[in-house]
Amino acid sequence: MTPRRSPSIRPALVLSMVLAAVLATACTQEQQNQIKRDIQNWTGTDGVLEVYAGSGQVVKRFLKIDKLSTAMGTSDGDPRRYRYGYGVLDENLNNQVDPTEKRIYFEVSDYATYVFFESPR
Repeated sequence: MTPRRSPSIRPALVLSMVLAAVLATACTQEQQNQIKRDIQNWTGTDGVLEVYAGSGQVVKRFLKIDKLSTAMGTSDGDPRRYRYGYGVLDENLNNQVDPTEKRIYFEVSDYATYVFFESPR
């Protein structure tokens, strides 16, 4: 019986991994955050957006949000005072996507009190 050889790691793969690690440490913190956001935008998240009333009670909840985007002006390119995205409206506020709940477009003002977080489930 001949002994099994362990699979060898290709030198090009090792070189690319080392190069990626060096480049990551050479980036500023802001550049690293931008890369992370770009990857997250590509892969998506399972976000939850809760909108609160003045009394601190949740009045709207959106589930399965990929990302919140800031609206930008068409002609001036300036950021607008609202965020938008797509998510499932949790009509009964039970933190679950029910068969009757649909994915919709939504906008939330900068003046609203809201929290956006990754779903813990």
